[in-house]
Amino acid sequence: MCVLLVLIALPFLYDSRTLLILFSQVFIFAVFAMSYDLLLGYTGVVSFGHAMFFGIGAYTLAIFMRRMDESTMAGVFLAALVTLMLSMILSFTIGMLTLRLKSHYFAMLTLAVAGLLMVVAEKWRSLTMGNDGFTFMVPDPFRDRLSFYFISLLFMVITYFCLQRFTESPLGRVLVAIRENEVRAESLGYRVLYYKVIVNVVAGIFAGFSGILYAVSLRFVNTSVFSTEITLDALLMTIIGGVGTLIGAIIGSGLIELAKHGLMGLAKVHWIFERWMIFFGIVYILAVMFFPKGIVGALGQWRDRRKRKQTVVHSVAKTQYEKTL
Repeated sequence: MCVLLVLIALPFLYDSRTLLILFSQVFIFAVFAMSYDLLLGYTGVVSFGHAMFFGIGAYTLAIFMRRMDESTMAGVFLAALVTLMLSMILSFTIGMLTLRLKSHYFAMLTLAVAGLLMVVAEKWRSLTMGNDGFTFMVPDPFRDRLSFYFISLLFMVITYFCLQRFTESPLGRVLVAIRENEVRAESLGYRVLYYKVIVNVVAGIFAGFSGILYAVSLRFVNTSVFSTEITLDALLMTIIGGVGTLIGAIIGSGLIELAKHGLMGLAKVHWIFERWMIFFGIVYILAVMFFPKGIVGALGQWRDRRKRKQTVVHSVAKTQYEKTL
């Protein structure tokens, strides 16, 4: 809650357009990372093509805003509705076809589908302008960076509470059981395939919505929204923050985006930082080495060790006190 209050007050404390844009990107990718964490962290399903839903949302919004009156919100609502339908259909179809098999089949197929959608976007130039992409206008509430900052923050908070409620529900408990021991969960009578398909659909929907906001923030879209790098960013955010913890996805997205921005900014200081991806890789390696369970997981382990230590100290002190009586 304290962090949320700080984020609300931040635009009034620091009047920086760059800062608003950066944190808006953090909030958007936090939603995308949380949707990915539903698959990886809570169900144990690995996807290499999660960006397909992100790209669907981005292109849907861009196409509607390009063809409609940009001054109205009708295009945004229609884009959200179409994104919802397309994400549901695609995630359901892929889930039913592959989730009954081992996880690596699902990972490979999602990668193939994301690549296929990228090729379609590149070739269908009359609709997407190919790899060159196109710009578009957005309604007034999204043009002002301050209002868009609060829209992105509100969307992230709503997503967090929705997904937290989802993961803490009986359905979410079953997903964790599937992650821990799929064979045992199935032997208890749970239809594992159906639960996996449900979480795949939910993750696809929220990833599509994050793609909509991403397109709004840039007011530009091209085929890069389908790239594997988008999915890998979500993977890194989830692992660094803490797998199976929604708050970890938010922390991971903040660290990744801030690290990218900081390292790219250092390129103006010294030429060696022009290869910022190398340093970014080093940061990731160090994070995995020192925080193998992510930042949230490491903090949880530290808290548990402290509680155990306090319990032991209390027990020893109680024993010594009893001996003195």
